[in-house]
Amino acid sequence: MSEYLRNLTENLERIEREEEQQLSRAIRLVADVIKGDGLIYVFGCGHSHLPGLDAFYRAGGLANVSPILDTDLMLHNGAAKSSRMEKMPGIAQEVLRRYKPTGKDMLFVFSASGKNAVPVEMARAARELGIPTVGVSSSAYFDHGATLHTLVDVPIDSKVPYGDASVRVGEGMMGALSTSASCFILNTCLIEGAKLAYSEGAQPPIFKSGNIEGGKDFNIALEDAYLGRVKHL
Repeated sequence: MSEYLRNLTENLERIEREEEQQLSRAIRLVADVIKGDGLIYVFGCGHSHLPGLDAFYRAGGLANVSPILDTDLMLHNGAAKSSRMEKMPGIAQEVLRRYKPTGKDMLFVFSASGKNAVPVEMARAARELGIPTVGVSSSAYFDHGATLHTLVDVPIDSKVPYGDASVRVGEGMMGALSTSASCFILNTCLIEGAKLAYSEGAQPPIFKSGNIEGGKDFNIALEDAYLGRVKHL
């Protein structure tokens, strides 16, 4: 799979090289949220909810990461249905309301196309509440109805191709890039944001592996600090 590996690597390197300024802005927001004891919300529909899961409650992850997970917008409760619902207006505000975000929090919104109703309205609803927003979508869709990048404080271009897939197989395409690109962007922002907060005197709340000595007890203490605040903890 050298072709797919090459596509993945080139995509991530483009993000690092071309989105440095926007990544730095998002990193600053993450650091400020950590310093202010806020929560880092992460939202996406369908496969775009995977970055939130990747960063949630894991070894080496921040305990103040709170994924916004709505069953009807995820794949396991009807993939085709979730794809249709992502395009339906009027859902995002009600989903966000259940998490009760505040002005000291921030929100990452992931959408490969940046054009479907729910992620677009999620970004708009958060901004109306005064919550700093980072939107991750691809510029390949900017001329195809995408608006997410215009509605967030910090837009980041995931650089994935139109249609997401990158490897031709007969008359079709395989090898999507959006999940790896999104996870790279989110983890970069969280890691560098934590480093920046630490350099400025804050102690980032970082989970340890539960399979190393002392890890379980350390994590239980962090869990107690965020139970009731992080909805899915």
